[in-house]
Amino acid sequence: MRFLLLALFSLWLSLSHAQAQAPAVPPAAPPPSEASLQELLRVLEDDTARAALIARLRTAEGATAAATLPPEQEPTVARQLAEYSQSIAEQAVTMLRRVVEVGRGLAQLAGEAAQADRDVLWSGTFTILLLIGVVGGLFALLRMLAKPLFNALGRRAEGRGRLFRLALQPVALLIEAATVLLAWGGGYLFALSYGVTGVIAVQQTLLLNAFLAVEGIKVVIRTLFRPRLRALRPLPLGDEGARAWFFWLSRATSVIGYTFMLLAPLLNANASWAAARSLRFLVMLLVLAMGILALLRHRRAGRHWVEAQRHRRGIRLLGSVWVAFGHVWHLLAMLYLVTLFLAWVANPREALGFILLATLYSLAVVALGALLMHGLRHLFSGGISLPEAVTGRLPLLQHRLNTLIPAILRVLRGVVLVLVLLGLLQAWALFDLLSWLATSSGQRFAGALLSAALIVLAGMAAHLALSSWVEYRLNPNYGTVPTPRERTLLALFRNAATLTLLVLVAMLALSELGVNIGPLLAGAGVVGLAVGFGAQKLVQDIITGAFIQIENAMNEGDVVTAGGISGVVEKLTIRSVSIRDLNGTLHVVPFSTVDTVANMTKDFAFHVAEIGVAYRESIPEVKAAMQDAFEQLQKTEHGAFIIGPLDMQGITQFADSAVVVRARIKTQAGKHWGAGRAYNEIIKEIFDARGIEIPFPHVTLYMGEDKQGKAPPVRVIDETPRPAAAQPALAAQRSPSEEDPVADKNAKGMVADPPNRARLHRG
Repeated sequence: MRFLLLALFSLWLSLSHAQAQAPAVPPAAPPPSEASLQELLRVLEDDTARAALIARLRTAEGATAAATLPPEQEPTVARQLAEYSQSIAEQAVTMLRRVVEVGRGLAQLAGEAAQADRDVLWSGTFTILLLIGVVGGLFALLRMLAKPLFNALGRRAEGRGRLFRLALQPVALLIEAATVLLAWGGGYLFALSYGVTGVIAVQQTLLLNAFLAVEGIKVVIRTLFRPRLRALRPLPLGDEGARAWFFWLSRATSVIGYTFMLLAPLLNANASWAAARSLRFLVMLLVLAMGILALLRHRRAGRHWVEAQRHRRGIRLLGSVWVAFGHVWHLLAMLYLVTLFLAWVANPREALGFILLATLYSLAVVALGALLMHGLRHLFSGGISLPEAVTGRLPLLQHRLNTLIPAILRVLRGVVLVLVLLGLLQAWALFDLLSWLATSSGQRFAGALLSAALIVLAGMAAHLALSSWVEYRLNPNYGTVPTPRERTLLALFRNAATLTLLVLVAMLALSELGVNIGPLLAGAGVVGLAVGFGAQKLVQDIITGAFIQIENAMNEGDVVTAGGISGVVEKLTIRSVSIRDLNGTLHVVPFSTVDTVANMTKDFAFHVAEIGVAYRESIPEVKAAMQDAFEQLQKTEHGAFIIGPLDMQGITQFADSAVVVRARIKTQAGKHWGAGRAYNEIIKEIFDARGIEIPFPHVTLYMGEDKQGKAPPVRVIDETPRPAAAQPALAAQRSPSEEDPVADKNAKGMVADPPNRARLHRG
């Protein structure tokens, strides 16, 4: 298709070459004469004449202003519609006139070419066709030679990261540009050497320059879409979408480029300016139709691609707006193409240039924003890794930094989006950011915003440093081991400092942004007073908690009883204490409910051993056994925690069935529970070895006595199931003594069944 188009161009070139031998066509509007230019120059140089000319122009302007209708005589809606319809009709007539002008220009060129020297005509045609063949053949050969290089780059880019693929783009672009430049240079060498050596015709120059411009633009399009090399494609498009974009953009570039750089200049030089303008109009109208056709043809594929991107990070936040965009994207693109066409028709030098530059600037801003987003995501994707020396001293610092990464990413993405939005507004002249920053108000706002951002960053750094210092002080592997009191106070200090820092940073940032923080401070005082009166329990919690901390009643890790809950203190705040009981349940106890704090791990502790022995046992022997058990306890792993001798206190109680002997073992705080359990085990073993009875509850069965002091007989029934054949033999073998219930009870341990019956159960 490209070479067929070039062949048609060569016919036009040959006609223009023949026309060059004929007289030139007189211009449609003759230039001003020398006399008129001299007169205008004289008027401008003379002060009096120039002042008179300015006065006449102002008078004409006043007359024009007077001719405008007053507000009460403004045109009605019907008249405005009529004028609008009239303008549309005039534009349609103008379009038809341009078509007729193009036809007349072509007919004029054909008639003049028929009257020209046919030898010159065929000679020019052959030269142009030969130049087209040389440039096209050389370009095709260079593309074929470069194809293995592109394939090698594609294989090298397969399975590699995006950054590596982007690094290969300049290499591929350099190869593409080299093929175009070499073909263009070869064409120039052929044009200079063929025919008259060192002379090149204007038509050949136009052709070569058009080829360089068109193919250069197509190099950029090919680099962006890469229809045959998916691995080198920088845009997130499929093969079908990339081929479609490249097909339509390359065709539009060829049609527009060769028309504006080759055909239109030839028509302007050899026919008329109106014919050249009409040709450009028709070509742009054809390109507009091509664009609309392409959008209608690929609207479904575009909608599917847009819907497939809805789950990508940064896009899923748009939600239904992005889905709606997928249904109307082709309409927006058509509106953009029509806007471009109308801007070119109305004011091609200013309006079209502005829209094209704004579009290119917008694409560059969006691409830069996407690149920054991807770079930030790739930079923080693996998290932050600190050296082992730092993580050893501050084990939570790396986790804390990695926890801040999502928030930092959200803030940075927000900043990038704001910058992209400002860049788009700057591109379309909706908001001149640079000019606004040059003003005093813009500089004040930018300075205040920068100062507030620096204050927030300084606050975050201070909080991170404070938390890291507290973490370092609580690390038992470095420095001195922190005491429970230090752990409690450092945790409270971190919470209080964090709250104070948050309020301070917020106030300073608002102050830098121009917010008067005086009313905020006064309002905070009033609100605090209202809260103090309304939330008496909260105030009581805080005051009681403060005194508990001042008096050092409990610390983290202590075993306490507070508010009726016993357990280990896990967390202390200024308002409440968190206690985990023996079953693992965590209780949050407000200090307002705490009347008494019983700390069981303060300084030291006692295990109180209250041992019950039978009344018949010798107390000195029991004390000696308890002392021996204590000495064995000291030899176990619990001996390191015992800080005193056995405190033997002797008999403390005569119980119902036992004599209670008490002794105390003094241990370190919190170690008495383990030492007591071990001591009880040793006591049990020693008492068993020495025959010391530890009484336990039991029941004695008393059968009663008659008047002679004898116990009544007990009737015993053996209810053990036996086979039927064995029962007679068993009855025959019974001795008379077995009929005695008392003897039977003593021998077999039977239980009586009132009144005087006992039942024997075997098995």
